[in-house]
Amino acid sequence: MKKNNLYKCENCGYESAGYLGKCPECGSWGSLVEVGNSQPVHEKSTTHQATVQKLKEIESVNSDRVISNIKELDRVMGGGIVRDSVTIVTARPGAGKSTLLLQLSNALVEEGYKVLYASGEESGSQIKKRAERVIENIGEDLYIMATNSLDAVVAKAEDLDVDALIVDSIQTFVLDEYLPSRAGSPKQSLECAYKCVELAKNTEKPKMVFLVGQMNKADELQGLRSIEHLVDTVLYIEGEAGDPLRTLMATKNRYGSTGEIGFFYMEETGMKSIDNPSEYFMTTREEAVKGSSLGVIKEGTRAIVMEVESLMNKTFTPYPSRITDSIKKDSLNIMISILEDKMKLKLFDMNVVLKAVGGLKTFDPGINFAIIMSLASSYYNKPIKKDVVFIGDVSLTGEVRKTEGLQTKINEADRLGFSEIAIPKTSAKIKTKNAKIVEFKNINEAIDYYLS
Repeated sequence: MKKNNLYKCENCGYESAGYLGKCPECGSWGSLVEVGNSQPVHEKSTTHQATVQKLKEIESVNSDRVISNIKELDRVMGGGIVRDSVTIVTARPGAGKSTLLLQLSNALVEEGYKVLYASGEESGSQIKKRAERVIENIGEDLYIMATNSLDAVVAKAEDLDVDALIVDSIQTFVLDEYLPSRAGSPKQSLECAYKCVELAKNTEKPKMVFLVGQMNKADELQGLRSIEHLVDTVLYIEGEAGDPLRTLMATKNRYGSTGEIGFFYMEETGMKSIDNPSEYFMTTREEAVKGSSLGVIKEGTRAIVMEVESLMNKTFTPYPSRITDSIKKDSLNIMISILEDKMKLKLFDMNVVLKAVGGLKTFDPGINFAIIMSLASSYYNKPIKKDVVFIGDVSLTGEVRKTEGLQTKINEADRLGFSEIAIPKTSAKIKTKNAKIVEFKNINEAIDYYLS
């Protein structure tokens, strides 16, 4: 019986028996691509037998974690890599996907595991050149395979009995069963991902599988959303061109939190884990300077001390500039409006520039108290003493408000040896080992206290 061609939307996964210029589900134009043949129109569906078990009687699969000793990666993964998990890593070109996974491969080898790194984009000699640059001592059990055939990769992985498989990238591989569909087509990419999941979930010999996923123009994982639903963990590497800071975050994690963020520093010798971010995002100075203040943000379960710097000068244009790289521009404008209204500062004719040391971006409102103090310090041309940390949000009425994870943030500032921590007025009992706690009802009190 004749079969119909099947088309699938690359954005939402909608399926159609014929081509449509516009997807009826998500409204995208030109997003439907041919993925193969649908079932015969009049073919009856078959019923598959499934085993029903009581949940309490199902045996747990051995999903203990492997520690790679790349601390920031282990943190984002939830405390290590689950042995039978599939993780996809995506980022813009040049962000460091392949570099990080090559370093991970060797780190696992150093821990006694056998790893196969399969690349459909680079030759063995190209991978070797990168390895000589980013790996100090290449391990004995790190195997490289340059091919576009996933059938060959799976066969070799089983033959070598590896513990971990890296597939770079999933969009460059094909399975012979689904030819002539080209590499990168939704059909091939999805079926290749299914094959990798099948390999990883083998109950007799589970494997850690990492897939590199290419990114499209919209800065999203290329291909069908089904791939993201299929894998256990989705990791994104973010970083601006020319900026060495890289952040690693999980947008999906079946074995841990999606709120954790890992920090890396990209240099010639690869991606270096920033194990103590609080020290990285501060400037070590002998003397206090104007426009600088310290706050604490919470990223995942971890508190990080963050230094913000501001600069003000007179504008010679009708509209002053408002520039920020650490918070939303609207948030900066709100802080300026609060200072104008509550402190009567004349900022209507001032250019204002705000940035975070290290290029860190945050959406934690608990940094607003530090931002207000930084702006006030720049305006009054007076420095704030350098061993003070400000923790708190600021309301439109100028009140300093409690922030999420206050005690955790205080603990981090106290651990780093700051002598004074400024917080909102609170009835809660605050514990510190060494630091002095100073409480404020509003920004007027704080600015008078530190800048008068």
